[in-house]
Amino acid sequence: MAKIENKAQYDWAVKRVEELLPFVGDHTPLDDPNSIELELLSNMVADYSEEHFAIGEPTLADIIKLRMFEMNITQSKLSEMLNISPSRISEYITGKSEPTLKIAREISKKLNIDAKIVLGV
Repeated sequence: MAKIENKAQYDWAVKRVEELLPFVGDHTPLDDPNSIELELLSNMVADYSEEHFAIGEPTLADIIKLRMFEMNITQSKLSEMLNISPSRISEYITGKSEPTLKIAREISKKLNIDAKIVLGV
């Protein structure tokens, strides 16, 4: 098996990796059969996971919502901070519209979000 092709193979490989872990440590020789098997299976599991379970990049809306949560502020409070209407904030956090350059700068400053993220650079 050079590549995991389906979920059943993935589940088997994950189980086998878990079985091998107790037998391979920092001082296990690289040519040990358990070490070789663990390395190969771990790489295949990682490749399959990346292809099938990747989370993806967060959207600007996701980042704004996260910062609002972290700062414990509401949409109303954010609209006051940015001096725009609550409905405009709602459009940003639902992804229905993108902020103007001026508002993007304010979001970056007031929410302490990297300007490159806000501007989509």
